[in-house]
Amino acid sequence: QVQLVESGGGLVQPGGSLRLSCAASGITFSMYVMGWYRQAPGKQRELVASITSGYIINYADSVKGRFTISRENAKKMVYLQMSSLKPEDTAVYFCNAQSGISTNYWGQGTQVTVSS
Repeated sequence: QVQLVESGGGLVQPGGSLRLSCAASGITFSMYVMGWYRQAPGKQRELVASITSGYIINYADSVKGRFTISRENAKKMVYLQMSSLKPEDTAVYFCNAQSGISTNYWGQGTQVTVSS
């Protein structure tokens, strides 16, 4: 059974930092592209950052220079370090694992709220 379990969300003030973690099980982790997506109320889910098995990284323009994605294959973990957070970063953040076109798994999401 495939599971992606996110943790680390919460309430933070503007300018603050949070680190999200995603623990994967039931997959050959090193073969998957891992990503973080987010969905704000009334908006579509969007890609925040992704990292391939070869450590090729892609960021949304809105988070470049503020967020850092990383992975630890031996621990089957992927992380999102978020700094200089803005109110517009408020969303539910989802962990994603993708292999090829048809294999795609999602976590249950973790809420990140940036507010003073």
